[in-house]
Amino acid sequence: MVGIILASHGEFAKGILQSSTMIFGEQKNVQAVMLMPSEGPDDVKAKLKNAIASFDNQDEVLFLVDLWGGTPFNQASSLFEEHKDKWAIVAGMNLPMVIEAYALRMSMESAHEIASNLLQAAKEGVKVKPEELEPEDAGKTLEASAGNSNNVGRPGSFEYVLARIDSRLLHGQVATAWSKTMNPTRIIVVSDEVAKDELRKNLITQASPVGVKAHVVPISQMIKLAKDDKHFGGQRAMLLFENPEDVLRVVEGGVPLKTINVGSMAHSIGKVQPSKVLAFNQEDIDTFKKLKEAGLTFDVRKVPNDSKANMDEILRKAQEELNKLK
Repeated sequence: MVGIILASHGEFAKGILQSSTMIFGEQKNVQAVMLMPSEGPDDVKAKLKNAIASFDNQDEVLFLVDLWGGTPFNQASSLFEEHKDKWAIVAGMNLPMVIEAYALRMSMESAHEIASNLLQAAKEGVKVKPEELEPEDAGKTLEASAGNSNNVGRPGSFEYVLARIDSRLLHGQVATAWSKTMNPTRIIVVSDEVAKDELRKNLITQASPVGVKAHVVPISQMIKLAKDDKHFGGQRAMLLFENPEDVLRVVEGGVPLKTINVGSMAHSIGKVQPSKVLAFNQEDIDTFKKLKEAGLTFDVRKVPNDSKANMDEILRKAQEELNKLK
């Protein structure tokens, strides 16, 4: 696996490492190197050497630095000269760039190859709102990128690449980690409540990754689409639900789901929380039991890199905690 060094002036590298971990999950062979106010070039070089020494594979190293020509860049460059046939440096580090690097190294084993594919993601992560403030050329670039996407559906039926329960619906972990892993062409939020909320609908459609269209539909409409998907035929669909009750309604309505990814269920009054990100009331527990009886399996993970948790054990703990409250 390609080792990645995030290097910056001050604690920027540490912060972006923490943020990218929240979105994409824990990463091996990634180190943050910081130039602090009391330090000089030699200190940074020593830190870079120590970071490289910690990697499983020191032949393939990618440096993501904050500023071209700054001290972190210059010291990385001094080490790079002896390894330029393998190593690579990319300046202008931002969060979309780092997340893209994590995703690319899952399928690419060369730092050069990853570096050559990073710039577009970094540029697409820079947007302006209101949109009319964006330079005309920037808008055309984004449209061209979306139009040239390989995520083009073919004639045929829906392919359900992911069905996920997440009380936050379309957010960073979904728009980056899961989208890059599952490669959908459509993200469909299935919710009667959200379908009636114009503000939430607009925010969701605007949050979709470049090249992927996002929709918000009520449950009845999702059932109709599943039975007659000629308008979306051939699309790779990622379905997002706020709760298990909505999942059960679409399954009972004929949507052919086989596995449910359980990512996040927010805590509220009357719920117990047997895990860090999942909270249940009695209706939730009963609904998951019905989904299991209907033949569905559960994939309990926040992000693709997480280990799968045991849903039966989580539900057992939730039931015990609810029983104590009675």
